Amino acid sequence: MGKLKEGVEGLEKLSLGLSMVLAILIGVAVGIGLKTLTGLTWTLWIGVFWGVAAAVLNVYKAYKKLQATFEEEAQRRDNRKPLYDDDEDDD
Repeated sequence: MGKLKEGVEGLEKLSLGLSMVLAILIGVAVGIGLKTLTGLTWTLWIGVFWGVAAAVLNVYKAYKKLQATFEEEAQRRDNRKPLYDDDEDDD
């Protein structure tokens, strides 16, 4: 079961990297398309900015998801009962 969990975590990290690269590439492609349609060079930079913004948004969403997972795990850990009680006096 441990290898499966590691594999899933690896795929999640890989998908984040791929989504960043693809977002930027799609933004550049849109920018090139806008430049071709309008003939204005600065429209290329609109597409580049759009792609970078999408990549940053993907990273933010992944961060929030990971943060929620950590908070859930911390809450689950805090709700466990201790195996022994240090406060008891054994006099």
